[in-house]
Amino acid sequence: MRSMGLIAAFMLGGVAHAAPAREPMQPISDAILNDWLEMGEEIETRVDGDLNGDGDPDTAYVVASPDARTLHVQLSYRAEFDLGHQPAGSFKLEPDRLGPAGLSISKGVLTIRDLTGGTTALSAIYRYRAATTKDGPRMRLIGLDATVYSRTYAHDGNEMSWNVATGDTITTLLKITGTGEDRAYDKLYTRKFTRPVRTIYMEDTPGAEEELVSVTKAK
Repeated sequence: MRSMGLIAAFMLGGVAHAAPAREPMQPISDAILNDWLEMGEEIETRVDGDLNGDGDPDTAYVVASPDARTLHVQLSYRAEFDLGHQPAGSFKLEPDRLGPAGLSISKGVLTIRDLTGGTTALSAIYRYRAATTKDGPRMRLIGLDATVYSRTYAHDGNEMSWNVATGDTITTLLKITGTGEDRAYDKLYTRKFTRPVRTIYMEDTPGAEEELVSVTKAK
């Protein structure tokens, strides 16, 4: 009986060993992304990483033109006879960039860091996770940080950190201290409170400055 068990184990091991290896999926190439562009558009930046937990590379990228910037996310999929990438969300960034957006993927979270404006600048940080819905894969907003400040210390500023998944929110006044070259911002009047939790998908991402104004009454 023991011999039969060993033979069966070897046979099963042989079958498992003979199973075809999982075909690795490559990230979307730069050439394909460029083929999707319209006249006057360019790829501002991109990042590849696993957002949906399947071990294959997903891609987030920003398409920029002289008057618009849009972030797009493509998630990988595997069907019985097919594999590839499919759209999972997009939203418009502020057009007046002060540099390319910073994109990163870590532990399934997509983070977008964007700095826009002029002398008065808006620093925004968006965080998303992939979600499975009845309409297919989508990107869900889980965090939004926003800071409005003067790059020349001409006025006070405000900042907000909003955990969209829990509703926990922190706001702070940035008060100018010092004079001349010694001017800096001092963080005052920190306030913590909880906002109603709601599901926000990427297409419905609220404006960072509008959200900041709504919770701080900043101008």
